[in-house]
Amino acid sequence: METNPCNTLPPCFFDPRWPVIYEDNHLLAVYKPSGLLVQGDRTGDVCLLDLGKRWLKARYHKPGNVFLAMVHRLDRPVAGVVLFARTSKAAGRLSRQFRERSVDKHYLAVVGGSVSEEAGRLINHIERRDRLSRVVPTPTDRSQEARLHYTVLGRDSGKSLLKVSLETGRRHQIRIQLAHMGHPILGDLRYGAEAPLPERQIALLAHQLAVEHPTQGDRLLFASPIPQQWPWPDIGPPCSQAPPWDWRAFDPIIR
Repeated sequence: METNPCNTLPPCFFDPRWPVIYEDNHLLAVYKPSGLLVQGDRTGDVCLLDLGKRWLKARYHKPGNVFLAMVHRLDRPVAGVVLFARTSKAAGRLSRQFRERSVDKHYLAVVGGSVSEEAGRLINHIERRDRLSRVVPTPTDRSQEARLHYTVLGRDSGKSLLKVSLETGRRHQIRIQLAHMGHPILGDLRYGAEAPLPERQIALLAHQLAVEHPTQGDRLLFASPIPQQWPWPDIGPPCSQAPPWDWRAFDPIIR
């Protein structure tokens, strides 16, 4: 598996602190800060997909509309790497990889409490009703099976750092399953966290995403930087080199 060399990457996405993780003729991977939508919704708030189109249009002086397709998403309070397709061929082939679960997705999560097991696999059935989802004790006609694997990377001062690898991709899956285990993600008030984080983020980072290149066939690994103020010591680059965690740091520049 190959990590893309930094010296081949465009320097920034609108702002020197905002990294473009990878770009070629078919793909665009960027860092998503917490608080920014991936795709627009009824709020009308700015979203990463539209910003990507604006960035490509300006970067390549493209007339008319710019094609950029969403192939996966992150929850609004989650930061990390997001991959877009720049061509319809790439969009179709990447979407198939996500459907067939041949994509590797790894997250970092800081959770409340000291997780006792060094590693484990969680299998639950999640049922969604209105805007809330919950684990149900037995499968129902409205539930979906959710599977993930976690490894404890560290424990400190009543919290734990986990690496989480997804086997399925259910809505809010990591948040729900870790909370059901008794260890809600820091800042995730919806699923049982005791207190909010300063900018209403949650301590969940989409850290690594590995896919097969849609036309070249080689395996690519995209990794998100650890943002500033991430609630775990001694992980990631010095804070001065890390991107802001919260979207509001970039909002005035975009507007």
